[in-house]
Amino acid sequence: MSKAKQSTERAVVVCTDRRGVFFGYAEDTEGDAIVLRKPRMAVYWSEDVKGVMGLAATGPTKGCKITLAPPRIEVRGVTAVIDCSPAAVDAWEAGHWS
Repeated sequence: MSKAKQSTERAVVVCTDRRGVFFGYAEDTEGDAIVLRKPRMAVYWSEDVKGVMGLAATGPTKGCKITLAPPRIEVRGVTAVIDCSPAAVDAWEAGHWS
């Protein structure tokens, strides 16, 4: 009997050495380059988000500028990978741009 392979994909916020902040779904988060599925970039986040950690804890709000999501991106120069809460995932998926 074979077991189905379980996905290790997780929703993350990724920061880069060029000050990029991305959200997406990653399987492998080791190293300084990470492939994200359904990535979005935070071009701007409003004060009510309370910084990058807030983007992972509660997600972007209507005052933020969040890009559309292409199928895939390879993000290089990774400096931080932060797991997202379920509420943050919902907010990122809403893709606010104001």
